[in-house]
Amino acid sequence: MTLSESAPTNPPGTTGHSGIDGVGRLADDDVEAVVNEFVDQAWDPEITVQQWWARMAEARLSSPTLPTEAGGRAWTAVQATRASKVLADRRVVGPPSGLGMLLAAPTIAKHANADQVQRWMPAILAGTEGWCQLFSEPGAGSDLAGLQTKAVRDGDEWIITGQKVWTSNGHECEWGMLIARTDPDLPKHQGITYFGFPMNQPGVEVRPLTEMTGRALFNEVFISEARVSDADIIGGRGNGWRVANSTLAFERMGISGGHGGGFGTATPGGIAGHLDRPVGEFLGYRPPIAVGAVGRRILRVLTEEADSRGRLSDPVVRDALTRLHMLHRLAGLSARRVSAERKAARRTGGQRSGLGVGVEGNVAKVHNSRVLMQARHVAGLILGPDAALVGDDAATGGMLQELILFSPAPPIYGGTDEIQRNVIGERGLGLPKEPGPSKETPFNQL
Repeated sequence: MTLSESAPTNPPGTTGHSGIDGVGRLADDDVEAVVNEFVDQAWDPEITVQQWWARMAEARLSSPTLPTEAGGRAWTAVQATRASKVLADRRVVGPPSGLGMLLAAPTIAKHANADQVQRWMPAILAGTEGWCQLFSEPGAGSDLAGLQTKAVRDGDEWIITGQKVWTSNGHECEWGMLIARTDPDLPKHQGITYFGFPMNQPGVEVRPLTEMTGRALFNEVFISEARVSDADIIGGRGNGWRVANSTLAFERMGISGGHGGGFGTATPGGIAGHLDRPVGEFLGYRPPIAVGAVGRRILRVLTEEADSRGRLSDPVVRDALTRLHMLHRLAGLSARRVSAERKAARRTGGQRSGLGVGVEGNVAKVHNSRVLMQARHVAGLILGPDAALVGDDAATGGMLQELILFSPAPPIYGGTDEIQRNVIGERGLGLPKEPGPSKETPFNQL
C-alpha cells in the first residue's frame, strides 16, 4: 500500500486496492489483523499529525463504519470497537476526533449528494477541517424545532442571521452543521433547511462560554448576514428536520459510546495548530473534558485510585465500583445487540426487532447518564475531601474532579434526558404525545 503523506489517494467513491485497504466484508476476528498490519506499515511517531491521519484515511480506517462510497469500510460498530482497541493496545494516536467525525461524516454519508461527499468527506477523514454543530439557540434547546435563525435566498446564496449556543469547539472549526428557517409560513418542523456552513467569514462571531470546570468547551455563535451557497444545502431545501434528526441520532449514540481506548488524539482542522506537529507528541494526549461517556480508562483510573488509597477492601467502595462496571458492561452489550440486529436485517432484508426503530440512541444516551452519575458517585467515595481540590497538582491530576464538575452537562446536551424519554415513549412505545399546538400550525402563528 502506498502510504501517502498528503490527502488520501483513494477518495470517497473509489475502490480500494486489495489487501490491507481492501473494503470487502470481514469476519469480526479478522479486524485485528487488518489494523495491526496497518500499524506495522504506517505508524511513525516522527511524521506529522496530518501525515498520520492521511495514512489512516487512505487505509479507510479513520471511520470504518462509514459506507465504502464515503471513505469507510462498512464495518459494524462491534468491528470498529475492535479496531479502536487495537490502536489503543498498540499505543498509537487515534483517528481525528470531534464532531466532524462523530456527526458530520455520517450525516453527509447518509444525506449529502455525491458532489458534497467528494468535497467534504476527504478533509473530515484526514482531519484537515474541523466541524461544529449549529443547532441549539437561546430559545430553542429542548424544543429545537422552534429555532428562529433565518435563511433568506439571495441568488445562488442564502443570507443567514441568528444566534446559536452550546456550540462545542466552535472556535476551532472551519465548518458548521447549521439548521435555519427558510420558510416561516410552513409548520415549524417543515420550514427548516440544513446547511454545510463556512465559519471563517465576515458576520460570524464565536464567543466562548466558560463552564464551572474553568474551561470553555462550549461557545455561543452570533451570525449577522453571513452567507452560504445554495449548493451547500444537505438533504434538500425544507428537509432540514429529517436530516437534523439523523445528526441527533448519531450524537446520542456517540455520547453513549464511551471513549474506550487509551490512545491519544489531536484536534482536527488548521485552527488548533496540531496538524504540523509530530504525531508522537500526542501519545496519551486527550482533548480537555473527555468525560462525556465513561469508558475503560475511567474505570481503570477509579480502580487504581481506590487501590492506592487502600479503599478496594471497603465493601461500600467495592459495591459502587461493581455497579459501575455492570452498568458499563450493559451499555456495551446493548450496543452489540443493536449491531447484531442491524447486521441481520441487512443480511435478510427484513425488519429489525427490539424497542422501536430509531430510538436506540435515545435509550443509550439515557443509560449513559446513569453510568456517568454512578462514576461521579464512585469518584466522590474514593477521593473524599480531595474531590474538592482541582488542578494538575491535585489527586489523579484533577481528572476525576473534572469529571465530577462536568457530570451535569451530558444529561443536558444532545437533548436532555427528559426529552429522550419523551422520544422513547412516543416513537418507541407508541404512547400519546404531550399536549400542544397542532403540528400543522404555521411557525409564524406560534
